[in-house]
Amino acid sequence: MTSELRVRPRVWMGFAIWLAYIVIVFAVQLATGIPYDEWGDSGQNLFFGAGISLIVATILLAITTTLLGWWRPALFDAAPSRHRWPIFVPIILAVLAVLNLTATDWGSYDGAFFAASVVLLLVGFTEEMTARGLMLVALRSRLSEVWVWFLTSTAFGLMHFVNFFTGQDLVPTIQQVGSAFLIGTVFYILRRTTGTLIWAMVLHGVWDFSVFAVGHGTPGAIAGVVGLLQLVVGVLALAVVWFTFRSATATEKVVSAS
Repeated sequence: MTSELRVRPRVWMGFAIWLAYIVIVFAVQLATGIPYDEWGDSGQNLFFGAGISLIVATILLAITTTLLGWWRPALFDAAPSRHRWPIFVPIILAVLAVLNLTATDWGSYDGAFFAASVVLLLVGFTEEMTARGLMLVALRSRLSEVWVWFLTSTAFGLMHFVNFFTGQDLVPTIQQVGSAFLIGTVFYILRRTTGTLIWAMVLHGVWDFSVFAVGHGTPGAIAGVVGLLQLVVGVLALAVVWFTFRSATATEKVVSAS
């Protein structure tokens, strides 16, 4: 497949793309002057605080992926997981997302806030394409699948540390980083078991939307249970992710896949 790519993947490229994504998103969010903890105050705050950075990141990631010629390896696994049964973990997360939406206080939404919230679905594309798309392609050029999972999930978790610099307190930020590592493992499992990043993008977008939605207004009682079950799902993901790894064979490497 190397001959089909415009640019041969290198490990350093994955980290460079990841760092560039963080810097760009942080710069755009900082430029708006809206602190992280004020995004939920209005539709305008949400759109300018988060939405614009996601729109900019989506455009730049699409351009980057096209210039590199990495669309296919970023979106599809040439050699999916031998074991498909671990898909039950992301299925549970999808159920929790639905429960979040049923517990959401939709009466607290107005048209502008709902429209701005929909823009948040872009996070499924931007964060997945960065961590488990382009970075994954780059890491597979040299590293075994175990390291690919660990480094992409760690990088995904650390992405969320930027929220500390946009106004979120340190302790909640650290908790968010740890939670993102676990949920990132769920998304990795979904990619490996389905053979495509697309479903992970969809689940990621819906999950983040549901978490934000249920936090607006006065949520139903079930919201607290969902928060606890989210941690359980993350632990389950760590317990079964091993079964989605394959040996680092030549046919599994992105640079030689077809």
